Amino acid sequence: MAERGGGGRWSGWRIGGWGFAALLLLAPLVAMQFTREVNWTGFDFLFAAVLIGGVGLLLELVARMTSNFAYRAGVGIALAAAFLLIWVNGAVGLIGSEHDPYNFLFLGVIGVAVLGAVIASFQSAGMALAMLAAAVAQACIGLGGLSADPRGAVFSTAFGGLWLLSAVLFRKAAREQPAR
Repeated sequence: MAERGGGGRWSGWRIGGWGFAALLLLAPLVAMQFTREVNWTGFDFLFAAVLIGGVGLLLELVARMTSNFAYRAGVGIALAAAFLLIWVNGAVGLIGSEHDPYNFLFLGVIGVAVLGAVIASFQSAGMALAMLAAAVAQACIGLGGLSADPRGAVFSTAFGGLWLLSAVLFRKAAREQPAR
């Protein structure tokens, strides 16, 4: 394995992950060559690069922090939930269109998860509670939008399952930690 600056190794997982991120970012550029329905601006590409790169960097950080698979998976699922919430809301919106102000409430779900993680000092047991709180917030906001857009509300409530899965994984990580 080739060493890179910072002492990290370029394993197959890292190469695959960053390669996938690059392909994800290039997909709209390729699509724009074949259809007018995809019409990204420079800002769209910058926003996507920051979002995708940020998720990748956070995954890298967690991989360096712990070898606990459940903790890593919990972070991965939580990041996927946050990424998809932002991406879907920006593209089409979960409740109504992407311009519906109700969709801004979903940013609060991400805020609950982040604030909870910080309060928990990123410790597994506290992270489980933070992700559970995000799942409840997601479900409440989704159910609150039921009258405005029933399909969107059901879909957004299903996102709560991602936050809940993350909570379960963090709970598993907490149980796997040795007693001090």
